[in-house]
Amino acid sequence: MTAHPRYPRALALAFALAASGANATQMLVPPGASVNLNGGAATFQCATVTVQGTVSLGSAVHGIAGDVAIAAGGVLQGNSAVFNVGGNWTNAGTFTAGTGTVNFGDGCSAASATLSGVTTFNNLSFTSASGRSFVVPTGASVNIAGALTLSGLGSPINILSANPSLPAFVTVLPTGTLSRSNTTLGTNVFLYPPNPARLANISTRMQVLTGDNVMIGGFIVGGLQPKQVVVRARGPSLLAAGIAGPLPNPVLQLLSGASVIASNDDWGTAANAAAITASGFAPSNASESAILATLTPGAYTAIVSGLANSTGVGIVEVFELDQIHAPLSNISTRGQVLTGDNVMIAGFIIQGDSPQTVIVRARGPSLAAFGIANPLANPVLQVFAGASLVGANDDWAGGLDAGTIQAAGFAPSNALESALRLTLAPGAYTVVVSGNAGGTGVAIVEVFAQ
Repeated sequence: MTAHPRYPRALALAFALAASGANATQMLVPPGASVNLNGGAATFQCATVTVQGTVSLGSAVHGIAGDVAIAAGGVLQGNSAVFNVGGNWTNAGTFTAGTGTVNFGDGCSAASATLSGVTTFNNLSFTSASGRSFVVPTGASVNIAGALTLSGLGSPINILSANPSLPAFVTVLPTGTLSRSNTTLGTNVFLYPPNPARLANISTRMQVLTGDNVMIGGFIVGGLQPKQVVVRARGPSLLAAGIAGPLPNPVLQLLSGASVIASNDDWGTAANAAAITASGFAPSNASESAILATLTPGAYTAIVSGLANSTGVGIVEVFELDQIHAPLSNISTRGQVLTGDNVMIAGFIIQGDSPQTVIVRARGPSLAAFGIANPLANPVLQVFAGASLVGANDDWAGGLDAGTIQAAGFAPSNALESALRLTLAPGAYTVVVSGNAGGTGVAIVEVFAQ
């Protein structure tokens, strides 16, 4: 610690008391003074901390502090510390976040905690078990380079604007992440980028045959930034779920346009198998396939076939690993629709904080124009949330939302094809495509985010 020349003993004593947990109500670092807390944790006991000189927080866990004020000319260095704050935060000087964390929470006051000034944090959290309010300044004044955590541990917490007539932005930078639960945003408070409703994880299960009747899945990465995904092709592990005749050894190819950009047979042989395991999406069977890739925005195709022309029931899946602002916007899968357990079954998950409108289609007859032999003559479409049917259609023009589907540009070109427009809450959904009167043939199922 470097003390101010006029009162070195007082400054040293104040922070020694803070570190020991003694009850001091004011902690002042005057101009010209420098304090390094790397030697230990300061409990602060809800004391007000005023930084007019320089304070380095080091690597310890500090707090709970009461109000924290960085005066003009003052410097607070976050280093790699965890700084727990129970009161207000004022930044008129310089805060360097480092790799540290600032937690605003309970422990000092039940009153609203107010932030003022422009601050870029590394990790920032607002948490409370009492439904506390946290007031943020107007404009783009609160920025997070690491993890932003918003969590009401009992009643919802409230994020409010210092002036509800003006917008206040809490901005997660491209390097950051957002975790939000039990949180209410006040008038004119915006999370940017928001946690939008989006298609997060998608899958389709069907019979994988040979030639033109392999499984062909498509998806689009939207937004402006690359997105990391895991694409899987599974077969043997379906046996444990009671699926008869699973594909014994699925082979997976990932294409951009006509170019194969990645392929895999037996996921454990992949060069990045360790990263696939770390993602949590490694297949449970060594004969199944997986690709972990970072994809630029655009359209991609996943082709699942059987090794040595083997056949059976397979499932293709796409999981997002990052970048909520680079969504999976549209999905489709083409393959054989049979009967019983061998109808086409697709799944998708909507994540985010709000409902998502989707258009779901099942097409068959129109595929003949593209040279697809034996298309499904009359596809029937059902959408489920769990075991509950949320929508069904046979012949799209007879549906109540036919006009809206047509106006949106997603009307099938054949009257016997099916389509639904649904607004769905975040959650998991299943799409079942079968043939009218037990018909069989090649079909395509599609889900479009609106």
